[in-house]
Amino acid sequence: MIPNHLASHLKVKSCFAAPGLKQISSLIYNRMNEHRKFLKRCRELASEAGRSGNTPVGAVIVRDGVIIGEGIEATRPDNDITRHAEIEAIRDALKRLNTDKLRGCSLYTTHEPCILCSYAIRHYQISWVGFEHAVPTVGGVNSSYALLTAKDIPIWAPPPGIITVKMLSDT
Repeated sequence: MIPNHLASHLKVKSCFAAPGLKQISSLIYNRMNEHRKFLKRCRELASEAGRSGNTPVGAVIVRDGVIIGEGIEATRPDNDITRHAEIEAIRDALKRLNTDKLRGCSLYTTHEPCILCSYAIRHYQISWVGFEHAVPTVGGVNSSYALLTAKDIPIWAPPPGIITVKMLSDT
């Protein structure tokens, strides 16, 4: 039995009802399906890049569940090293939104962003980055040049959240 003077402190008011396990599971499931949907689009873009003779990498920028920028790897036609899929998606989103920052946006890509792309992601303050395949040699997360997760660069906003999603073969 709980003493009366403590019981009032332990009461939970209905306005603070926490979601149950079923609701939490549903939220997680829906969010994972959203990640899969955007990575599937990245794969389609990567195939397009591969068909045009480039490295098969595709990327999208998402805000509020809507794709606002897309990019494919396009370095080979003009021998322009800055035309990575992630940079192209960022350029597309900036143009469509007529803005100079992408706060609140997520970037999805088939491969871990390289150092160049990681710098751009940090500069434009993208909030989340999701990718399927790690690139341990020059990636912005898994290499010794982890610009995406660096917290000690004073001119940058906090690092983006990182989502690594191994896609199911049937998605």
